[in-house]
Amino acid sequence: MSYVLRPYQQEAVARTVAFFRKTDSPALIVLPTGAGKSLVIAELARIAKQKILVLAHVKELVEQNAQKYESFGLAASVFSAGLKQKSLSEQVTFASIQSLSRNLNQLNEHYSLVIIDECHRVSGDDKSQYAKVIDALKRHNAKLKILGLTATPYRLGIGWVYHRHYHGFVRGNAESPFKECIFELPLRYMIKHQFLTPPKELDAAISHYDFSSLSSNAFGQYSQQDLNQLLQANTRATQTICEDIVKHSENREGVMIFAATVRHAQEVVGYLHGQSCALITGDTGHSERDKIIAKFKQRQLKFLVNVSVLTTGFDAPHVDFIAILRPTESVSLYQQIVGRGLRLSSGKSDCLVIDYAGNGFDLFHPEVGSKKGNSDNEPVQVLCPGCGFANIFWGKIDGAGKVIEHFGRRCKGLLEDEHGYKEQCDYRFRFKECDNCGTQNDIAARECHSCHAIMADPDDKLRAALNLKDALVLRCSGLSVSTLVNHTQIIKLTYFDEDGASCDEIYDFSKPGARYIFNKQFGKRTNNGQTPVDYKLAEQVIENETLLVAPDFVIARKSKKYGWKVADKLFDYQGSFRKANQLSR
Repeated sequence: MSYVLRPYQQEAVARTVAFFRKTDSPALIVLPTGAGKSLVIAELARIAKQKILVLAHVKELVEQNAQKYESFGLAASVFSAGLKQKSLSEQVTFASIQSLSRNLNQLNEHYSLVIIDECHRVSGDDKSQYAKVIDALKRHNAKLKILGLTATPYRLGIGWVYHRHYHGFVRGNAESPFKECIFELPLRYMIKHQFLTPPKELDAAISHYDFSSLSSNAFGQYSQQDLNQLLQANTRATQTICEDIVKHSENREGVMIFAATVRHAQEVVGYLHGQSCALITGDTGHSERDKIIAKFKQRQLKFLVNVSVLTTGFDAPHVDFIAILRPTESVSLYQQIVGRGLRLSSGKSDCLVIDYAGNGFDLFHPEVGSKKGNSDNEPVQVLCPGCGFANIFWGKIDGAGKVIEHFGRRCKGLLEDEHGYKEQCDYRFRFKECDNCGTQNDIAARECHSCHAIMADPDDKLRAALNLKDALVLRCSGLSVSTLVNHTQIIKLTYFDEDGASCDEIYDFSKPGARYIFNKQFGKRTNNGQTPVDYKLAEQVIENETLLVAPDFVIARKSKKYGWKVADKLFDYQGSFRKANQLSR
């Protein structure tokens, strides 16, 4: 049996070959769920001249990739305890990362290439299973090529898993496990060319769960206890939602329900009593899980309820209804969940998607790369004033569609010189200045990237000021601008505390030094850094008063002559103290 690659699959293979002819840097390919990663893997394995490994994190993916490869009459080994095979004899081996990392001593040969499926699971941790396997392989081949494939190249809490993109922008950093994304295919392309089933996203006609009161950790994960407490208080909502799911599923073939917790999933199954359904959780035994999945794929079951176990490596093309009953702050996870229902299947015209948790993600919008934060945040486009690159950040827009706030830090544009050297644009929308040399650094930096001086911790500054009797710390909630009477080029900035306290600061715009300091602090940040201004006249500042960004904290010291005199201002604060208008923490 032979196979014919689709044009985009051929391009992905060609780009991989061309890239690895030039460099040994780890590369990454982004293909939506259902785009046929297994065919790309099969073709790369087929044309390889030396031994290669294909790694996956679940036995289902190992088995799928191996079966796809062998279906073309090609021989392969399988190394997976879950599949009861541990062989490395063939030129191509499909392996479970868990099984292989426990048998590193068997990696005693020269391998030319490692392909990692669902590579967004790879981190920069040098003690991880992936790192151990790669280190073992590099002992026999220092020039080992590493290729990752994923539909979602980002993980909350870690960030983008690659650094540079071939379209000319930066997403991760120099420590990202994959150095370059060499090919990416948009989901819209797959649907437009009928390679995937179009999603039919419906707003639930009934009340959503409201998870907005819960907080998550850096990885976008919620406390199981908090979730259970909230859901226990919303049992009526769960029953109503389940009734709605049954109603919408009348003309559907396969329904996948993603629950928030095990207790929640059990409750859902209880309300689906009388329906052909089953539940899979992390505690479901392997044999029992395999039986349930087989029944579902054979359509002996219509409803499959799960808790965080069927988001990747699960392939049931007949699924045509995805019901999301769990919160997530990860666009990646949301895309993985919906992707379970987008594969083509005979008689399937669309996949119904109903988000009962009110996550509010745009399935087609590019991943932003950080936690969404407030529920009303949405992806916004912000042009870099330095290089013109169109960044996508979380932010807010007004009724006219204008960006009124965004939370980007640094431009993601990738600049290339005449020698082909690529470097990230150094424009920063938010920054922390080095007290030693004045260089702008990332707001979380602890050491200046220019002079390497240790940078003062904003929390230390606040603690020190709070311990002084002659210091005033304003939790700044805004500012106003005015000119002094008879001095049109002298402006007064008044900073307001949320409790009504205030203090003033004077800038004489007739003096170059004062203009320089003002522009360094406020001009660069005008309109959240989207449209920085080099203010030359006081009247320009007055005109742009509403676009000035106030500091988060103002520290003032008592002066016998001037009263409270501003000693320091903290912009773009990310520390442990509460900022104005935030809930106490």
